[in-house]
Amino acid sequence: MNLEKSDKRVALIAFERLLNIMDELREKCPWDREQTMESLRPNTIEETYELSEGVLDNDLNLIKKELGDILLHIVFYAKIGSEKNAFDITDVINSLCDKLIFRHPHVFGEVKVNNSNQVIENWEQLKTKEKDGNKTILSGVPKALPALIKANRIQEKVKAVGFDWEVRSQIWEKVEEEMDELKAEISANNPDKMEAEFGDLLFSLVNAARLYNIEPETALERTNRKFIKRFGYLEEKTIKQGRSLKDMTLDEMNVIWEEAKRFDS
Repeated sequence: MNLEKSDKRVALIAFERLLNIMDELREKCPWDREQTMESLRPNTIEETYELSEGVLDNDLNLIKKELGDILLHIVFYAKIGSEKNAFDITDVINSLCDKLIFRHPHVFGEVKVNNSNQVIENWEQLKTKEKDGNKTILSGVPKALPALIKANRIQEKVKAVGFDWEVRSQIWEKVEEEMDELKAEISANNPDKMEAEFGDLLFSLVNAARLYNIEPETALERTNRKFIKRFGYLEEKTIKQGRSLKDMTLDEMNVIWEEAKRFDS
C-alpha cells in the first residue's frame, strides 16, 4: 500500500518526534548518555534476531515492535556519529537514497531488465563501481555473518557474475562427491580433514538449497523448531508416566518420538 501525501507528512512528523526524543535522552538520561557504538552493538544484534523471530512466526505485532527497536538503534548510532562530527541521520538517509537510485538504473535510468535475476546481476556489478563501494565481488560479505548465512551470501554473489552451475541438477553430483570424500576421511580417522570435508559438504548443500530456491537458514530453523517440539512431547509424556529419559532405552524413546511426529503441523 503506497503512502498518500498526508500519510507521508504524518510519518515525517513521527520521525521528527523520534529524533527529538533521542536528543533528550542523550542529554538527560545517564544510561543513554554513556552509550557508545561499541556498547550498542550487542543489543543491535539481539534486536535483529528478535525481528527475525517475528518474521519466522509471522507475528505482525512483534515485527512492528522490533522494527521500532531497530529504528531506535539507527537513530542512536546516527546521534553518536553527529557528536563525533562524522555523520548525522541526514547523511545516513541521503547516502541510502543515492545508493538506491544508483543501483536501480532500470527504475531511475534507461536500463532495461526482463526479470528479477537481471536486477540482482546488475546490483552486484554496480556495487563494485560506486564510490566507497565493494572493490571485489565478495568483499561485501560481512566477516561476522554466521557461517550458514555467509555461505549462502557468497554463492548468491558469485552467481550474479555468472559463476554458477549450468544445470542446477548438477549440484547433486557435487554433493555426492563431497559425501564420499567425507566418508573417506572418516575411515582414515583424520580429524582435521574430516572437519574440512564436512565443511565442503555443508557448502555444497547450501548451494543446492540456493539452486532450488530454499532458504537454508529458514529451513534449518524450521527443523530446529520441529525437533524441539517433538522432544518436548517426549519429555512431557515420560514425566506423565513417572519415568526418566535416562532410564529408558532408545527403542522406548523412539516409540514416543513416532507418536510426536503425528502431531507435526
